[in-house]
Amino acid sequence: MELDIERIRAFFMKDRFATNAGVVIDSVTKEEVQCSMPITSEHLNAAGTVQGGAIFTLADLTFGVHSNLRLFLGENAGITVGQSISISYLATPKGKRLIARSVCLSSGRNVSVYRVEVRDDLGNFIADMRGNGFTKAV
Repeated sequence: MELDIERIRAFFMKDRFATNAGVVIDSVTKEEVQCSMPITSEHLNAAGTVQGGAIFTLADLTFGVHSNLRLFLGENAGITVGQSISISYLATPKGKRLIARSVCLSSGRNVSVYRVEVRDDLGNFIADMRGNGFTKAV
């Protein structure tokens, strides 16, 4: 079954926090999900750099989309929620946009692990996130 990106986007539009932050779903395959977010003055902290919570929000939505693809593949799966997440901030963004890409490291019936790399549009490695998901039974 092929993934319908418009259906996925419509579902995740209900994630108001990420949507209001400007996060968009760019591309979706079983192997990788890419989301991005423009860097605006709304994303800056008191020091004038991108606030960690803004970076986390982008990475978290990317993880959420990827870990819930089974909902859109016709599988009888419940919703996957974050069980534990670890993020390492590696550099200050220099570009005008942040891009997050996720890959699945392990996916079982109830527990899954994803890695999300966040880079700016200049290619700088900004953050590395690991997310453990738990799929709730339907």
